[in-house]
Amino acid sequence: MTLGTGDITVRVCSDDASGAYLFRCPRCAQAVTRPASERIVDVLVSSGVRLEVWRLPSEFRERPDGPPFGPDDVLDFHERLQSPRWFEDLVALVHGSEGAVG
Repeated sequence: MTLGTGDITVRVCSDDASGAYLFRCPRCAQAVTRPASERIVDVLVSSGVRLEVWRLPSEFRERPDGPPFGPDDVLDFHERLQSPRWFEDLVALVHGSEGAVG
């Protein structure tokens, strides 16, 4: 079984120029994705493969305020998850009701 140019899509991220190509396996119909160098992208696109350009989500460019997340924070989070009310406690923490967290 062979793939034609209509069976393959090339995707390039406009933010970091990373490329990949994707297709469905003709035998099992599973989606397959493979990284693609700039050269591979050029060869595939010049052969007639469809090109999709995409951008990284804006959250990737956001820089949070505050100190970095460290080992003590991981331990605190792990301990919070041991509580049966862990979700409610985290919601209260996010909304600024730290006094309600037990």
